[in-house]
Amino acid sequence: MEFQKTAGWIDWYTGPAKPKFKLPAGAVDAHCHVFGPGAEFPFAPERKYTPCDASKKQLFALRDHLGFERNVVVQATCHGSDNSAMVDALKASNGKARGVATVKRNVSDAQLQEMHAAGVRGVRFNFVKRLVDFTPKDELMEIATRISKLGWHVVIYFEAVDLPELWDFFTGLPTTIVVDHMGRPDVALPVDGPQFELFVKFMCEYPNVWSKVSCPERLSVTGPKALNGEQAAYKDVDPFAKRIVETFPDRVLWGTDWPHPNLKDHMPDDGLLVDFIPHIAPTAELQKKLLVDNPMRLYWPEKKRA
Repeated sequence: MEFQKTAGWIDWYTGPAKPKFKLPAGAVDAHCHVFGPGAEFPFAPERKYTPCDASKKQLFALRDHLGFERNVVVQATCHGSDNSAMVDALKASNGKARGVATVKRNVSDAQLQEMHAAGVRGVRFNFVKRLVDFTPKDELMEIATRISKLGWHVVIYFEAVDLPELWDFFTGLPTTIVVDHMGRPDVALPVDGPQFELFVKFMCEYPNVWSKVSCPERLSVTGPKALNGEQAAYKDVDPFAKRIVETFPDRVLWGTDWPHPNLKDHMPDDGLLVDFIPHIAPTAELQKKLLVDNPMRLYWPEKKRA
């Protein structure tokens, strides 16, 4: 089956630089996706966008090029609740990938068990209206209750302006909660302003809440600019991510977001994204927690690490 890409779609960057920053041994890319390939894993009829193909083989090649040891593959919205492409990637990873699925109320216990055996450890609830249709909160709560029995967590994707209305639902979830991309703050606003302070309060008051400090390319206003010959990519995002890393060092994750769905202005070089990490986690201790200790504790708890 052939799919026509969404008009204006920007394909992922095919020649990423080798990062200058050397990742700590055992580093995990804790947020990435696979798209199709569409001929093998068709995209969902109800999808809001049609992407390029981005296969497991290409994802694993990027992993090795950048210096990561493992991946966490998050179900892409273009595949809806058909997790076949994501699960296929997990099964092909030789234990080096874990997954986050999207499921509906009608998912069976047997299907959940099959996904668990393949390496799925969470479900994603998407509240970004331009990407998905609304799912009733009672259905999401039912799903969260069921997956909590497997030890899974809930990943939530929302935009900062919507946190007040979602607060009561989020704080009622019976699992660990992982927030995608710091809840997409407006980085043109102050890092100590009311909007971001509410997110910090969310993490302070609820110790089951974690955050990914990823996707500066989505949040930045200044973009991937060069300054005096030096890379100064996404510098306006630094204070936000650094604050979360330093305030909650044991509850943060980082990922590339490859293959970067729905970017409108530019496609980032994944090697330069890795070089963003020491700006937000400036010490070796923070880097190890962000990239190794935290994702291993959440996704590979059975593996004891020194």
